[in-house]
Amino acid sequence: MINHEEKAHELFKQGYNCAQSVFAAFCDVTGIDFDTAIKLASGFGAGMGGMRDTCGAVTGMFMVADMLYGYTDSQATAEKAAHYATIRKLAEQFKEENQSLMCRDLLAFCKKAQQPMERTDAYYAERPCTRLVMDAARLLDNLIAERGLNK
Repeated sequence: MINHEEKAHELFKQGYNCAQSVFAAFCDVTGIDFDTAIKLASGFGAGMGGMRDTCGAVTGMFMVADMLYGYTDSQATAEKAAHYATIRKLAEQFKEENQSLMCRDLLAFCKKAQQPMERTDAYYAERPCTRLVMDAARLLDNLIAERGLNK
């Protein structure tokens, strides 16, 4: 298995958004091809399309958990409840480490821009996003280590 923290970091530094960076870092275990993963997560960056709602690293983390442990049967109440508990656990762990799940809180000190900003050294120095995508990847790797790759 690849180092998902480093892969998420590398993808973010290449210019992919936070959700894309986390979700695509796990293509080796989700079975989704890279281009599909990048496209699927493209609207979740900057807190859902630049609205600064739920952090893209968090939504990318949830999507990986969905692919690995989600349910498909609409009537599977117990499986649905168990999966929601998994998502809440990941959210609680991320929030414990970063004090929030919301992009607006995590980037409160940064200039708000609904349009993608140029990725410069100043951009990376100002924002915690690189660390956040790595945090999300680490939490997922911990979950995988605990539960394995199968439900």
